[in-house]
This record gives sequence, structure tokens and C-alpha cells, in this order.
Amino acid sequence: MARLLRPLTRGTTYTRFVHLWVPMLATSVWILVVPAMPWATALMVLPLGLVPAVRRGEGLQARFMLTRDAQDPAISLAPSATWRDRWRTMLWLEARMVFGWAASAVTVWLPLTTVDLIRLSTGHVPDGNPFLPVSHPHWAYALLAPLPLIAFYGAVVGLGALVTALAPRLLGPSAAERLAALEERTEQLLERTRIARELHDSIGHALTVAVVQAGAARAAGDPAFTDRALLAVEETGRAALEDLERVLCVLRESERPVSGRPTLVEAGRLLESARGSGAKIDAELSGPLEALPGPVSREGYRILQEALTNVLRHAGAVPVRIRVAAGERTLTLEVRNPLTAQTPGPGRGSGLRGIRERAALLGGRALTGPDDGDWQVHVELPLR
Repeated sequence: MARLLRPLTRGTTYTRFVHLWVPMLATSVWILVVPAMPWATALMVLPLGLVPAVRRGEGLQARFMLTRDAQDPAISLAPSATWRDRWRTMLWLEARMVFGWAASAVTVWLPLTTVDLIRLSTGHVPDGNPFLPVSHPHWAYALLAPLPLIAFYGAVVGLGALVTALAPRLLGPSAAERLAALEERTEQLLERTRIARELHDSIGHALTVAVVQAGAARAAGDPAFTDRALLAVEETGRAALEDLERVLCVLRESERPVSGRPTLVEAGRLLESARGSGAKIDAELSGPLEALPGPVSREGYRILQEALTNVLRHAGAVPVRIRVAAGERTLTLEVRNPLTAQTPGPGRGSGLRGIRERAALLGGRALTGPDDGDWQVHVELPLR
């Protein structure tokens, strides 16, 4: 019994019923003006379905009154973009009229039938009730009085459920809208992945430099070297804080442009940071780095940063050879250092995986692993 009465406690039961009644407001006015043609309103709403904005308005009503979910993806809020959308909107408007007529009929006649049954049980004969074509009063009609109210309750709940089930079919997103939503979701996932890589590369690099510098300063016991190490830690930490603030701005949907991310033109600060950690850097940067496409230059900076971070983390203060060459069609980055026992093998570590993912997203390729006694990170990124 409690399960049957549960819809009475739900707000959707009442908002759906109001939604059913909305088309009848215009119909009621029309009937007062032209009582001989009550069906004309069903024809008058057909041209409205051709207006693109009508689909958006109907979608808003359906979300807020039928499902009461403002973010319901099953109901579209986009205007009609194709003739298929317009035909579906027209069919939806006609369906609303039909459901509205049914709702108005049960709202008027079923409660009135209960009243007439009570009147019959007290000796009065009702007139004009199509649901009660009787003219002989009897006290037993009082026993039937609850039945129209039960039918009214079932009709209200049932019609609301039917129109709610029909809404996604006629107001749901089209194939093009579903594809656009899927692309947007894919972009969001890619953005989250990029942010994770950004945090790993930037913060990981800063922490690695800080740990290496602190260990070297403690082992050296030289005040001058300690001052240089602390300065390197300070500069690296400040750069990491800037990167962290930028990433947090992205998470807060800030309007800060992507161009704020570092590029290969700023590679000098990476090299100085690595040199401050004790690594012997032999760097050769050639070609017009400032003319590189933005995505290639930004991702190239992060690849170089991660490669240097891996050297400091796994090999320590060792000689590092860096070659960055910007050609006409390809940007080539190569980082080599002597192979040590601590150097990770191919395929291990999120940093190496991030390097390969960055290269793949730009249509390039990345090779990482031992090569002639060295550990090599070799990346080629197309410029066109």
C-alpha cells in the first residue's frame, strides 16, 4: 500500500501534472472565443515546431517539470538544427496537446463523478455526466464514490509517466548533438590527462632538483656551494609554483590563455637548473625555436624537462648531452647520459610514458632506452 501511495510524496508527480495542463491554458482561451472549433489549437501549434528556438524552450520545460533535472542529458536544450529535429518537435507539440486533453478530461470529470455518486446516494439525480448515465438514486452509490478518485490518481501518475518517457524520444539529442557531446567529453578527459602530466613534469622536476641540491650541499660542506644550491632550489621552486598556479587556474576554468605555458624559447632555465644540480650539460640548440608552432614548442619544453628530471633522479650528476634542432618539417630533441645501474628499463615509469604520449598526440614518435652505453631519449615532432 505504501508503495502505491509513494508518488504522492514526489514533487515530480505534481510538476508533471502542471506540465500536462500548460497547453490547455491556450486551448481554454480559444474555446471561449471559438467554442465550435476546440480542435483548432492542435493545428495551430504545428507551425511552432518549425521555429528552432521552440525545441529549446520545450527541452527546458521537460527538464525542469518532467525530470526535475536541469542537467538531464537525455533531453536536449539545443535549437532545431535539422528538419528531423523540427519534425520531432512538431510531433512532441501534438503529443502534448493529446496528453493535455486527456489530463483536463480526467481532472474535470473524475472528481465530478465522485460528487455525483455521493449525490445519487442521497437521492439527487445528476445531469450531464458522461461517466454516470444513471437516473435512479440509491444509497449503494456511496460505496462507489472512491473509485473515480482512485482512477484520477492513476491517470495523473500514468499520464505523467507516459509524457516523461516520450520526452527523450522526441526531445532527445540528435546524432550530431550526441557526437558533439562525445567530442566535448573526450576533450575534457584529454585536458585532465594533460593537467596530470603537467603536474608530474613540473612538480616532479622541482622536487627532484631540490632533493639533489640538498643532498649535494650537505655532502660538500662548502658554504659557497651551499649558497648556490639554495639559490637553485629557490628558483626551481618559484618556477614550480608558477606552473602549479597556472594548472589550478585551468582547473578553476580560468580565462588565462594556453600561451602562458613555457616554450622551448625558455629552455635556458631548465639547463641552468640542471647545471645547478651538478649535472654537466652539453647543450646544442639550433634552428628558429621562436618560430615553432605553439603546441610543438610547449610540449617540447615539457619533454625536455621530463628527460632532464629522469637524468637527475636516476643517474645523478652525470654528463648530459642535449640536442634540440628545429628543421623545416621536424623538431628533434635528444637527451643522452651515461647508462647507470639505476637507469630505468624501457617502458617503466610514468615520466617516460608521458614523453611517449606527448609525442604521439602531436603525431610524432619517441624512443627511450639504452643506446651504445648511454641512456637515450630521442623525440621527433612534426611541424606540419
